[in-house]
Amino acid sequence: MSDAMLNEQVEATKGKMVMNQIPADIVGESPLHHADLETLASRGQDQGGVHLKEKSLQGLLILRAKPDEAQMAEIESVLGVALPTTPLTSVEMAGGKGDVSVRWVSPDEWFIVVPATVAFQLESDFQTSVSGHYSLVNVSSGYTILQLSGDNVVDVLKKSTPIDVHPSVFPVGKVVSSVFAKSGAMMLRRIGDNAFELIIRRSFADYIWLWLQDASMEYGLVIEA
Repeated sequence: MSDAMLNEQVEATKGKMVMNQIPADIVGESPLHHADLETLASRGQDQGGVHLKEKSLQGLLILRAKPDEAQMAEIESVLGVALPTTPLTSVEMAGGKGDVSVRWVSPDEWFIVVPATVAFQLESDFQTSVSGHYSLVNVSSGYTILQLSGDNVVDVLKKSTPIDVHPSVFPVGKVVSSVFAKSGAMMLRRIGDNAFELIIRRSFADYIWLWLQDASMEYGLVIEA
């Protein structure tokens, strides 16, 4: 890579380097690009108890920090939303910077989801605007997000995870990290009455895709573009 190209993709702030992982001349491929979900959506069935959609190529970042009040305010000014501090909760906001979703992982760890085109700027803004000790790592290329919904989505989840997803204990906005289909690869969040999001590792994407096809067979699986 030439120095000119490197300068276009790297921003130096406060002595730190932030790499733009999605340069304009490179086309990204999701972990499930080989499944050609767009074609399956156009040719497959449109009625069924389980609906699946991949939210591919999102900006995904892991934040580690033990923020004091001042740092919390700085982080909120960058994200546009305050970090959730209550265990197993998430927050989200749609705004000028695009949709921002933050999921609590542990007392000092959060998973941030933003549009892919925002991730580089978000990293840069953290470097220039947030003081103190923290770690912000862009893991966009290592994960993908699946949306599962439909009348029988809970039935599929019961086959796949030991987590109790009854609304009385798993309301909208709750998030957990757990095993899914025997793989320690997912974060589950409820986004509606019969709708959930799975964040899964790239290395498990094909396995979980095959699992979901099998687990949904008796209910009918609808692929959405």
